Amino acid sequence: MSGDKGPLAGLRIIEMAGLAPGPFAAMMLADMGAQVLRIDRPDPTPRAMPQRFYFTDRNRRSIAVDLKSPDGIALVGRLLASADALIEGFRPGVMERLGLGPEPCLALNPKLVYGRMTGWGQEGPMAMAPGHDINYIALSGALEAIGEADGPPVVPLNLVGDFGGGGMYLAFGIACALIESARSGKGQIVDAAMVDGAASLMTYFFSQRAGDTWAGRGRSVTGGGSPFYAVYETRDGKYVSIGSAEPKFYAELLRHTGLDKAGLPDRADRTNWPAIRAQLAEVFRSRTRDEWCARLETSEICFAPVLSMDEAAAHPHNRARGTFIEVDGMVQPAPAPRFSRTPAAVPEAGVEPGVDLQAALAGWGLDAAEIDRLAAAGIVA
Repeated sequence: MSGDKGPLAGLRIIEMAGLAPGPFAAMMLADMGAQVLRIDRPDPTPRAMPQRFYFTDRNRRSIAVDLKSPDGIALVGRLLASADALIEGFRPGVMERLGLGPEPCLALNPKLVYGRMTGWGQEGPMAMAPGHDINYIALSGALEAIGEADGPPVVPLNLVGDFGGGGMYLAFGIACALIESARSGKGQIVDAAMVDGAASLMTYFFSQRAGDTWAGRGRSVTGGGSPFYAVYETRDGKYVSIGSAEPKFYAELLRHTGLDKAGLPDRADRTNWPAIRAQLAEVFRSRTRDEWCARLETSEICFAPVLSMDEAAAHPHNRARGTFIEVDGMVQPAPAPRFSRTPAAVPEAGVEPGVDLQAALAGWGLDAAEIDRLAAAGIVA
């Protein structure tokens, strides 16, 4: 399991098992070579799929620890004493009640980077409220900005809160704190809140609002309002994407679609956008998606077919780059980004807690006899 290849090789991280954003952050760090050990509970909540299908659990081993037992808490503390970082995604106060809050952990290991993943953050009026991705992106201003101009906000996949504003920001924060810790010799707490991360992702659009150029939901160039940055249906009921925002790309779009610029209204006038969109829609419905790919895929108009997940994995460009890989017969996205000198290793599938317990705890300061004693006592499983 990772830990010997990639830019983070040699770093050791403890992950307290959680949902979506925490495991995604752990995956990102493990993909880059960090040795990540996940701490599961002996009686976890039943999951919808077998373990091997949870791709975000890849590249790390797992042990199940009885966190209701003082010996179990002591074991986690012992592991943290030699770790570089911790990932936890509980509600504020849970780790403190377990006796594993920042104060005792940093006392054990002053260089520890203590990474915390929550929806609302560690403090604030809503810190203790339950929530999900949809709520965090709603409060950040992101959800209101997504959708059709004359319709309600559209709920996107939970990429904006859970994974983009959550897991990626936690992984980034931990990486930053590890760099600082290497200089100072001191650890610190990383408070990664999904509402903060989603708001950060909105920085560019807040700048448009400040400069009085934000057109509103469904009316901006890249938000679904313009006919030259849009999705069009093809004759076979599939779709293509057009990103001809710049004038030079727009000119190529008209040339390749056979539309006469002189016969079209001025695209600079937003009131003309519906008329331009209607003509482009008619043209794109005249051919199948594959026919448009053959004509436009290498053109200068900013074009790509809208692919399903299966189609994306099979596309020649993605295959040439190895954007998707196969692990244990299952296709999944490859580690990203890429490094010229310290490339990431090929991922290994995630495992059930307690599988190969000796190997999971190897290198964490416990000998084989002690691991067997802990297992016999039910402290680890």
